[in-house]
Amino acid sequence: TQKMAELLALGDKCREGDSGASALAGSCLADNRLNLDVYPDGCRRFLQLFQGRQREVVQVEFLRLSSNDHLLGTTLGILPHLKYMKSLVLKGGHVRDEFGSCQHGSLTSLPPDVGNLRCLTHLDLSFNSLSILPSCILHLSSLRVLLVSHNSLVALPEGFGSLSKLTFFSAMKNQLKDLPRSIGELAMLQDLDLSENALEFLPEEVGNLHNCTELDLSGNHLSSIPDSLGNLKSLRRLHLHSNLLTTVPASLASLPNLSRLDLQNNCLHAVPPEIQTSPFVHLRGNPLGETEQSSQAGESSVGVLRRLFLASEEDSFTVTSEGCKVVLACGIHFYFPPGAASDPLQIYFRTLTPDPQWVKLRHHDILLSRVLELRPHGVKFQQKVQIWMPYVSPQTLHQHEVVVRTFSGQSWSDLSTRAEQKRKSKKHVAHCSVLHFSWFLVVSRLVQNECKVPTEGTLLFSSVDPNIKVTFPPGATEETRSVKLQVLPVSAEEIQEFIADAGCRASPLLYLSQDSPVDFLRPVRIQVPLPPGVTGLNLDRSRLHLLHGDLEGQTWDDITSQVVLEFTHLYAVFEVTHFSWYWLWYTTKTYIGGIAKKVYERLRMYQVNFIALQRKKDPEQVLLQCVPKNKV
Repeated sequence: TQKMAELLALGDKCREGDSGASALAGSCLADNRLNLDVYPDGCRRFLQLFQGRQREVVQVEFLRLSSNDHLLGTTLGILPHLKYMKSLVLKGGHVRDEFGSCQHGSLTSLPPDVGNLRCLTHLDLSFNSLSILPSCILHLSSLRVLLVSHNSLVALPEGFGSLSKLTFFSAMKNQLKDLPRSIGELAMLQDLDLSENALEFLPEEVGNLHNCTELDLSGNHLSSIPDSLGNLKSLRRLHLHSNLLTTVPASLASLPNLSRLDLQNNCLHAVPPEIQTSPFVHLRGNPLGETEQSSQAGESSVGVLRRLFLASEEDSFTVTSEGCKVVLACGIHFYFPPGAASDPLQIYFRTLTPDPQWVKLRHHDILLSRVLELRPHGVKFQQKVQIWMPYVSPQTLHQHEVVVRTFSGQSWSDLSTRAEQKRKSKKHVAHCSVLHFSWFLVVSRLVQNECKVPTEGTLLFSSVDPNIKVTFPPGATEETRSVKLQVLPVSAEEIQEFIADAGCRASPLLYLSQDSPVDFLRPVRIQVPLPPGVTGLNLDRSRLHLLHGDLEGQTWDDITSQVVLEFTHLYAVFEVTHFSWYWLWYTTKTYIGGIAKKVYERLRMYQVNFIALQRKKDPEQVLLQCVPKNKV
C-alpha cells in the first residue's frame, strides 16, 4: 500500500545501521513510553523507530503523538500492532495560527483494528476534527478514560453505554445536541464533562450514573433538567451555569454529598426555598424575584434583561432572543438587546496579548488594551451589540482620541467610539456598537475628522486646529467619497530640541486620506497656518518649503516649485489632486527633506521591548531597560 511504501522509504533513511535507530530510540524510548508529541517530526521518529526497533516498539505501553503531524495518517496504521498499549494520546493543538489560536489536528477517524487494543485504558483524542466518534472505540473493553474535547461531534453513538469500565469522559466544546439513553449504563462513570455543547435536553437515564461525583453541563442550551438527577447520591459538584434553565428540581438540595451547585447565569425567576438557602448553591446572574418578561416591546423590557457575571475561568456564554447583559471578569461589558439573536447562540471569548505580526499600529497610535476575540467570527446580529472595553488612559497624549479597532481577518478598521469613565471606579472604558464579532482592541490615535465629499463639493475643518481647512470644489469627484483629516501640531520648542536650530519653524503636520484610489478631478484647496513667528508681512518666500511625505513618512519631497502657493497674513494656501502627508517648513537649510525625516522619526511612536539585565555576581541587582524594538 501507499502507506507502507512511505514507511519503507523512511526506513531507507535509517539503514545506516542499527546505531542510528538505537540513538533515536535512546532519546525517545524509555520505560515503554514514547512521548513524541513534543517533536515537530514526532510521527517520522515513530516510523523510523518501528522500522529499526520493531521488537521494542510493539512493547510500548504509553504513546503520545501530535495529530498536527502531516505523517499521522501513515502512523495510524501501525497502532494496532502495539498490543500492550495502555495509554494513547493523539491530540491536536500543538500548532498555533497567526492569531495565537490552537490549530485542531487532522484526525477524523481511527483504523477499525484499534478496537482490538484490549489493554488500552486511556485514550485522548482532544483538539481534533472528529465529527463522529470512531466506532472502534466502542470495542475497547478496558477503556477507563476517554477525552474527545474540542472536536466537532454532533452526537454520540447509541452503543456508547457499552464502555462499561469508563470512569472519566470529557466531550467539552463539541456540538452535541442530545445524548443517547445508553449513557445511563456507564455504571462506573465518576466524572462527566459535557460543557460548552448545544444540549437542549437530557435523557432521564442520566440519573442512573450512581457513581458520578462531578457532572459539568455548563454552557449548553438546557431549559430544564430531569428530576432523575436527584438520584445521583455520589454527586459532589454539579455545574449548570450559563444555560437557559427556568426551573430546577428541589431534590438537588438534598443530595447528601453535594458541595457545589452552580446555577449562575440562567433564566431562573424563582427557585425552591431549600435550594436558595443552601450555602453551596451559586445563583448570581439570574433574574430572581423579577416577573417574567412580557412580549410587549419597549424601554421597559431592558430592566428585566438577564445579567450574566462570568468568572475568570469561563470562556463562553449563551445569548437568546430575549437579550442579556454580560460582565466578564476582566471588566469587559456587553449589552445584547432583545432580538439581537434570533436563536440561542453560544458566544466564545478570550483576551490575547497583541502580536506585532498582525496588530498593525500606525506611527502615531498607542495601544491601550489587550486584544479581545469574540466568536463565532463574522456572525451577523439583528440589532447592534454594545461593547464596553476597559483601557489604560494615556495621561500625556494631546490631540489624540480613543477608538476601538476591529480586525476582519484581512484588515483593521476603526469603529465609532465613545470614551467614558465609570463613576465609582473611575476606570476608563471605550464604548462601541457592532453587528459582527471578530477581534477588537482599544488604541489612541490622532484626532480624525471625516466628511463625505459629494459632486457639489464641501468643506472639511480640523477640530485640532480650526485654521486648517480643506475645500472641495464642485465637480472634484463624480461619486461621493469619504475623506479623513488628521493633524499633529509641532511646537517651535520641539523643532529646536530635535535639530538645534532656532531659525527652523514648521506648521502642523497634516495627513489626508480617502477611500477612493482615484485622484480628484479638480484640485482640492488646502489652507494651513504659517509656521510660528512667520506672517505674510515678514515672509521670506525663499525660506518657505512645502513638503510631501509618503505614507510611511520615510521620504519627504520638496514640492514648493510644483504647486502655486498663495499667502495671507496668517495662512498659506495650495492645491493638490491626491492625498498624503503635507508639511510647511520655514528654514535656511537646503536639504530640508532629510531634516523633516529626522524630526518625523522623533515625533512618531515606536513599539518597545523591555529588557531585564541581571548581574551574575549579584543576582539581586536587576536593570530594566526600555528600548525601541527596531534598536534591539
